[in-house]
Amino acid sequence: MEKKLCKYGTNRVIAPQGVLPQAAQKIDNDMTIHENEILIDVISLNVDSASFTQLRGEAGDDEGKIAAKIMEIVAERGKMQNPVTGSGGMLIGRVAQIGAALTGRDIQVGDKIATLVSLSLTPLKINKINAIQMNIDRVDVDAQAILFETGIYAKLPEDMSEALALAALDVAGAPAQTAKLARPGDAVLVLGAGGKSGMMCCFEAMRRVGPTGNVVGMVRSQADREKLMANGLCHDVIVSDVTQALDVLEKVLAANNGREFDISINCVNVPNSEMASILPVRDGGTVYFFSMAVSFTKAALGAEGVGKDVNMIVGNGYTRGHAEITLAQLRESAALRQIFEEKYV
Repeated sequence: MEKKLCKYGTNRVIAPQGVLPQAAQKIDNDMTIHENEILIDVISLNVDSASFTQLRGEAGDDEGKIAAKIMEIVAERGKMQNPVTGSGGMLIGRVAQIGAALTGRDIQVGDKIATLVSLSLTPLKINKINAIQMNIDRVDVDAQAILFETGIYAKLPEDMSEALALAALDVAGAPAQTAKLARPGDAVLVLGAGGKSGMMCCFEAMRRVGPTGNVVGMVRSQADREKLMANGLCHDVIVSDVTQALDVLEKVLAANNGREFDISINCVNVPNSEMASILPVRDGGTVYFFSMAVSFTKAALGAEGVGKDVNMIVGNGYTRGHAEITLAQLRESAALRQIFEEKYV
């Protein structure tokens, strides 16, 4: 008996039954679309930072081994979902076919789009991996993918390169959530401030807190510190190891005149960053975990263990208007755009 079509794509779940595609261990990646799906000819996968970092570590930076592992994951799961981190990424491609039930949308066959839903739930079939761009977590492929009825996407803009738009849209949820959280006068801490999401969160926080606020970044290297300070993306930047929570605490409090922060934003791509995010925040403050390397068990129990009454937000990669907010940053800030073009294009 044929499964009833579902706007969330549950009809493509093979195992275990009863879960949504993101939680499934295996989904159906037959590229014959249903009437409520969109078929995409994939150009590139942008693997999320936590996942790509894990794959590189496992493969010892061997591109061939990384490619083989990606092919293995997709063959086993029908999607690109790292079995260690549980995360995926996003893709860009051209619309190849639109299901009959989805006519009237703002896209046409041939349009180039970026999907704004995770690869961890997207049916994907890779025919060939053409290249792995190690420095920007990008995998160029000959592949196809399916977008469900509820799947969100953005048409790629004409005023910037495909690679630039992809780099920004990959982390669109972070700066858009920052725009919602940061208020005039707030003290905001951004951990992993030197990466894509971190820089965009710093820029947005600086804009939102105004002249009475304070934005402090935490990075791993002096070079990252100098880049952020030279481009006015933070009021101050400290260099530390995010896994060393007490060192981070001491340095960031010193950068905030000894006061705890209203908000911390975690954009790192390594495990064990939870307490460095929680300890510097005042009771009643907010900790926003954008990183997919975070253990929410460690975060919850860690906050309890040190008596921190903080509001902790899971890094939902979607918030209304996130694509528009993120692309607007690159249009508004020549400095941010130049950094992205030099590093990620």
